[in-house]
Amino acid sequence: MQASKEVWGKIFGTISTREKFLEKRLELAQHEWARLKANDSLKCRNCHNFEFMDFTQQSPRAAKQHERFLANKEKTCIDCHKGIAHRLPNMANAGH
Repeated sequence: MQASKEVWGKIFGTISTREKFLEKRLELAQHEWARLKANDSLKCRNCHNFEFMDFTQQSPRAAKQHERFLANKEKTCIDCHKGIAHRLPNMANAGH
C-alpha cells in the first residue's frame, strides 16, 4: 500500500522524471524514516529480530550498540541505519 504512493507521484507528475524524483528524494526518504521510526522498524525486524541476533557474529562495537539501544527499546533500527537498504539522498538540506 505504501509503495502505491510512488505510482501516484508518477501518474500526477510530481516524480515523473528522474530529475523530479531526485529533487523530492530527501522528502520521500524522511517520510519513510518517520514511518519506520513509528512502527519500530517493522520491515527490518521481519528478518532481523533482536531476540534472535547472534552477537558473536557482530563486531564488538555493533554488539554493544545493539545490546544497549535495542534491548532497552531506546532506539530502533532506522535511528542508526538510514541508507542501509537504499543509497542515502543528498543530506545537505536534511535539517539535522
